[in-house]
Amino acid sequence: MSRDRGLDNELTVDVTEGPAGVVLAIGGDLDFDNSPELRSVIGRLALSPGRLLVLDLSGLTFFDSSGITMLVIARKVALAAGADVAVSGVGPMVAKIFHITGLDMVFRSYPDPSAAFAAAAQN
Repeated sequence: MSRDRGLDNELTVDVTEGPAGVVLAIGGDLDFDNSPELRSVIGRLALSPGRLLVLDLSGLTFFDSSGITMLVIARKVALAAGADVAVSGVGPMVAKIFHITGLDMVFRSYPDPSAAFAAAAQN
């Protein structure tokens, strides 16, 4: 996957905490250059048993193998804390990469964070 480096979209990371869990909204480009920024945020997430971490990927415009690694790290951090994890807003680019790498078998996917929390509440 290639892109025009002149059209970089800066990484955005927003954390929203609620009673059922945390939404980590990731937007822009997630690549080698800015993955340490996301890693830092992941390390500070307030996760605990019974809560859900939703990785909202609806704003992603690009991600490479470093981005894949960050998603796997987020999953490991959530599971180590006894929390559950899901993704939302998986667009065509991300879906293709998830399928190729097998991550579509690892992450439960929902259209948006509210759907992920609704599904978690029913389980």
